[in-house]
Amino acid sequence: MRLDKFITACTDFSRSQAKKIISKEGVSVGGVFIKDPSCKISDQDEVYLLGRRILLQGARYIMLHKPPETVCTSINDDSRSVMGLLDTDKLENLHIAGRLDIDTTGLVLITDDGAWSHRITSPKKKCGKRYRVGLADAVQDGAVALFKQGVQLKDEAQLTRPAELEILSSNEVLLTIHEGKYHQVKRMFAALSNRVISLHREQVGSIELDETLEEGAWRYLTESEIDSVS
Repeated sequence: MRLDKFITACTDFSRSQAKKIISKEGVSVGGVFIKDPSCKISDQDEVYLLGRRILLQGARYIMLHKPPETVCTSINDDSRSVMGLLDTDKLENLHIAGRLDIDTTGLVLITDDGAWSHRITSPKKKCGKRYRVGLADAVQDGAVALFKQGVQLKDEAQLTRPAELEILSSNEVLLTIHEGKYHQVKRMFAALSNRVISLHREQVGSIELDETLEEGAWRYLTESEIDSVS
């Protein structure tokens, strides 16, 4: 990696700012001041910027408990973005692996690892997402079997993929889907002439929302949680 690109990856400096610092002998590599921004850096090199060692940050994997009335967009698109809840640098490098509607709460996964998030969001991977659903009316008889075979959504040519429905009470269910169509959970129950009044995502793949996280709180994923996405 070029020295100037390495600096921008490790800091908030722009490429032009990095070049200026390099030209003024503000950067040393292996104890030697470098003035060439195109100098190649290896993983073994010790790079010091203005007397402080800088390190290339590895990929980040974050779990966030989304509150209601927040949106899953970049921080620059909307002041209500969940990204504004994160206390970490370089937010512009992070993206959301599977968005939730503004009124939906629960588990949101955020990362800067594109391949990892693709394994969550790609329909081909059939990654399960479990939701706790509150309904306006009692769930109808036969709903479990109907969801298992697939539901015909309005304006869709094909049935949804088979989904697992667990009835907790007359008006509350757990639903696990393996795709991510637009407003899918709400549309599935609308197809049964019912209405979703609360929606909370509890799990994505094998990753469950940490019960200790309050709404708006977040933490980095454990190694086992990261590795569970394959």
